[in-house]
Amino acid sequence: MAPFKRPARQDIVSDLVANVAQVHVSVGDKVGAGQELVLLESMKMEIPVVPEWEGTVTDVRVVPGDVVQEGDIMVVLE
Repeated sequence: MAPFKRPARQDIVSDLVANVAQVHVSVGDKVGAGQELVLLESMKMEIPVVPEWEGTVTDVRVVPGDVVQEGDIMVVLE
């Protein structure tokens, strides 16, 4: 079995319908695995969104106040 390799691109998607409360990154930012990128609010709960791997932010598709649906891409890392 080959070792697992980090993907070249990582799409950070929403797992649920929620409001975007905060966006902590901008295009060009270097981020680490587990670093909070976006904070979502749903049913009075705050849900931090974090990447599995480190990378550089190449696209931010949400702003505070947006409503995201399950599967919506919020941030792209490469």
